[in-house]
Amino acid sequence: MKYLLLLMLLPVFAQAQTRPSHQNLFDTIAFIPDHTTERLEQFKKQAITKGGTIFLGNSITEMGNWAKLLNDTTVLNRGIGGDITYGVLNRLDDIITRQPKRLFILLGINDIGKDIPDSVIAYNYFRIIRRIKAGSPGTQIFVQSILPINPTIKNFPQHYDKAEHIPRVNIMLKAKAASLGYTYINLHPLFLDKQNRLNAKYTFEGLHLKPEAYVVWIAYLKKMKYL
Repeated sequence: MKYLLLLMLLPVFAQAQTRPSHQNLFDTIAFIPDHTTERLEQFKKQAITKGGTIFLGNSITEMGNWAKLLNDTTVLNRGIGGDITYGVLNRLDDIITRQPKRLFILLGINDIGKDIPDSVIAYNYFRIIRRIKAGSPGTQIFVQSILPINPTIKNFPQHYDKAEHIPRVNIMLKAKAASLGYTYINLHPLFLDKQNRLNAKYTFEGLHLKPEAYVVWIAYLKKMKYL
């Protein structure tokens, strides 16, 4: 049911991309504000439990059925379709209150879609990490690389056709891992085809992932003993 809902939202994502690809100024509002409000209301209704596992991010995280994949009903999905690093900065209290044992973060592709500069995306990431460390020092933080895209696939939202920014942000995220005390996870190669694009078998439209991609994702996290 969750996958169906997110697929229904894909046209909304695409509609949100009608602005020019190369803005002179970026904004700090998530692509789908109404969906953000709905998700935040859902989060508020959930009981506060501490010491668990949380997946935090945008639609790519939201579309993952993490509890089922991990066979653990306590795992929380804190993905919000259309969200950006600024949006996550505004909702960290929900994460900190829950004092998770493990936090897996994946953000950035929507920031890129809004032409937020690479260095600003990375800077916001570091602000997120510092806030979590200050408020929940026992949390293991895992920063996952921004995933590849494939603009050659039908219905690809063209506002995201900026693949050159993905490795630049990933390099900055990897570089700060040791000094800021988080684990950087390079998921990028798991989903590449021979042309170094997001493999068509793993994606609906070159951006969002099919359920089988999440199986590969979780298998890798387990293999590396992050879970």
